[in-house]
Amino acid sequence: MNSFKQFNIKAPERGFEGDKIKISKVLNREIVVHRFKIEDSKVFKKGADKCLHLEIAINGNKHVLFTGSTGLLDAIKQVPAEGFPFKTTIVEENDRYMFT
Repeated sequence: MNSFKQFNIKAPERGFEGDKIKISKVLNREIVVHRFKIEDSKVFKKGADKCLHLEIAINGNKHVLFTGSTGLLDAIKQVPAEGFPFKTTIVEENDRYMFT
């Protein structure tokens, strides 16, 4: 007889916690980034074909942030897995969003 373990089935990834928040509400405020994922964008804006999903906390309250910012996408990919969670501030410089 088979055992469930033989099927090598992994539990699905848990969803992000928190209410959706606009990037304009977090600009220039300290946030804590808990997790992220990158998916194909469902809406193409300014040539962005990827969408960054961030699970963040502001003053201990969790939120989910969605952005196609290439500056944030490129930067978050360089953070090692053991670097999470981390504190940062998102700023806008020359029409680009960046972590500081």
